[in-house]
Amino acid sequence: MFIKQLSVFVENREGRLKDVLEVIKNNGVNIISLSLADTNEFGMLRLLVNKPETAYEALKRNGFSSRLTDVMAVKLSHKVGMLQELLETICDEHINIEYMYALATGKDDASIVFKTSDLVLAEKVLRGKGVEIVKPEEIGLDFE
Repeated sequence: MFIKQLSVFVENREGRLKDVLEVIKNNGVNIISLSLADTNEFGMLRLLVNKPETAYEALKRNGFSSRLTDVMAVKLSHKVGMLQELLETICDEHINIEYMYALATGKDDASIVFKTSDLVLAEKVLRGKGVEIVKPEEIGLDFE
């Protein structure tokens, strides 16, 4: 099962992140998880929000460049090497991991969000290995 992630290109200058978050807040959208990576001039803000379509449209109306992307989240137990084992399973199938970040689920396990070159195959392989895929409703995401 895939999750819609909101990606926003943000100018790397004072106040710009605040402006993005203000648009999201003013449209009644709750942030579940986020990752921010920067370069000299721009940043890539990746968010899981409870209403991705609403956030996307609001940002678009306010002049922000953004897009919706399918990603997957999986649960990992807190044991040494679990992330490495997960990545090995994916890499054994020649699937490229484009990026990943942590997701707090408030449980006794850890979760990660990731984008791969082939999400369908990645999901199939991971389910076959018994990896638990996070469902959007488990982390407060709405279906719009």
